[in-house]
Amino acid sequence: MNLENVIARRKNKTVYRDGDRCIKVFDDIYSKADVLNEALNMARIEETGLPTPKLLGVTTIDGKWAIIDEYIEGKTLAQLMKEHPEKTDEYLDLFVDLQLTVQSKTCPMLNDQKIKMNRKISQTKLDATTRYDLHTRLEGMPKHNKVCHGDFNPSNIIIADDGTAYILDWSHVTQGNASADAARTYMLFCLDGDEETAQQYLRLFCKKSDTAMQYVQKWMPIVAASQSVKGNEEEQEFLLRWVTVTEYM
Repeated sequence: MNLENVIARRKNKTVYRDGDRCIKVFDDIYSKADVLNEALNMARIEETGLPTPKLLGVTTIDGKWAIIDEYIEGKTLAQLMKEHPEKTDEYLDLFVDLQLTVQSKTCPMLNDQKIKMNRKISQTKLDATTRYDLHTRLEGMPKHNKVCHGDFNPSNIIIADDGTAYILDWSHVTQGNASADAARTYMLFCLDGDEETAQQYLRLFCKKSDTAMQYVQKWMPIVAASQSVKGNEEEQEFLLRWVTVTEYM
């Protein structure tokens, strides 16, 4: 197994290319349960028929857990958007279509979105009154069972050399409400400092899915709080700005 060709470094993990295989090696502090859950998510998503690299195996390398999957030759949608800003509209159109394709699927064995969000809200450092309000809001939101990626952003889309789009990184996937997933994607654009694209994305998602923008916005304080338990202090501070927002323009 060749671990010389590094293609990505992320928090607590390094991704290598070994021929036609992609090897994601997790730091030794990474939870074994989380690694195995990610591999299980990948296998379940593969069975839905969604365009995603095939899971090839799970192993340990020098005491560290690793997931092996199919390597896809191509560029991420994020790379293409930076290289061809004049095609932003075209790329966002493809991006939203892919997200809606994901959300058109069901996969009953995936983790429940609401349960995960409730757990994360409980883990925040928010005061008890705010946590209670967020839990109440979450329980009042419609419960759906659509596949929700959980980290749907252009860097998790690979456009292969033949033009086929593949969706990567299913570690945060759940079954739940598509609008909550859209709220998360909106925030990811904002966290990347691109609020203009975030607004363009949200308008396009709502148009294509026939969803009221106000409905997606109602999810934002809930999603922001549940996502704030991870990440650096700057990201947490940024997300928590949404928690007390009750009205949007």
